[in-house]
Amino acid sequence: MPADSTRNTLLRQWALLKMLPTSGSGMLVKALTEELQREGYTVSKRQVERDLKGLVECLPLECNDKGVPHGWRWSSTASINLPGMTLAEALSMRVVEDTLRPLLPASVLKTMAPRFRQAANTLSALADSNRNARWVGKVRTVAPMLPLLPPEIEPDVLETVQDALLADEQVEVAYRSMGQEQTHTLTLNPLGLVQRGPVSYLVATAHSYPDVRLYAVHRIHSAKRLYKPMEPRPDFDLDAYIQAGALQFGGGEPILMEARIKDWLARILEETPLSPDQTLEHDEHRVSATVLNTPQLRWWILSQGAAIEVIAPPELRKAIAVTLAEASGIYSKPA
Repeated sequence: MPADSTRNTLLRQWALLKMLPTSGSGMLVKALTEELQREGYTVSKRQVERDLKGLVECLPLECNDKGVPHGWRWSSTASINLPGMTLAEALSMRVVEDTLRPLLPASVLKTMAPRFRQAANTLSALADSNRNARWVGKVRTVAPMLPLLPPEIEPDVLETVQDALLADEQVEVAYRSMGQEQTHTLTLNPLGLVQRGPVSYLVATAHSYPDVRLYAVHRIHSAKRLYKPMEPRPDFDLDAYIQAGALQFGGGEPILMEARIKDWLARILEETPLSPDQTLEHDEHRVSATVLNTPQLRWWILSQGAAIEVIAPPELRKAIAVTLAEASGIYSKPA
């Protein structure tokens, strides 16, 4: 038997063994066949029956013949520990690998590295015979904005910060703020890590100050665990912090924004609203929505160009007008 065919058969049979229950009346051959087919294996009911009859000779399987049709299961006395992963598990691991890497502690990534490799090997082995295994080559996640390359983060810095975060301990960092050439030493109380596009941010308080701030991890030049308990913040909730707009930078207050918009932008906002209370008046080409008054909002408005005109609140309209006037002044001059 060719090596590829043998490997595919082993993977199919291993997937079959993972499906078998350890108790109850067992699983019918018809159900097993359908489950394998859903995972992308080209297999018939007769083939599954042959697999089970072959496997029962060397593994503690049993056929429950008390009913018709018969159900298959592991023997009640069997000690089951099947390593490896199913096709579904391999797909999941490969799809989320890039997302998980910047968020997982280095110690966890080290233990997961073999699983990532195993997922890649499983999908590679099945690629020619199982269309589901080719799924990862057909899907991608693309940012809805100009793609930026992620900044470089010192591996030792990231691992130290993650360890301190897990241990609820303080960490001393040499931090360089944006636009500054010199670093300054901070004692941080880490509260969370957030991935925003290509940039990782440490959510923390500094020294004994209570205000929560964001620190770009790539601007941390060195980090040292202090092995001291962090300043307690029992009232802090990471999800609530994000929902309040902290990652939109500025922590703005909610405002009711009203604007005139072009048809094409109205169609986009109809499918992806600005807020739950958004209203669209197509006849008058107007939109209103409660949004947070942050730099992120202003960036979004400016990115729409002439497709949007802010009507209210007046302060927001004025801020946008000033920025556009400055830009117009720049572009009215020869390059």
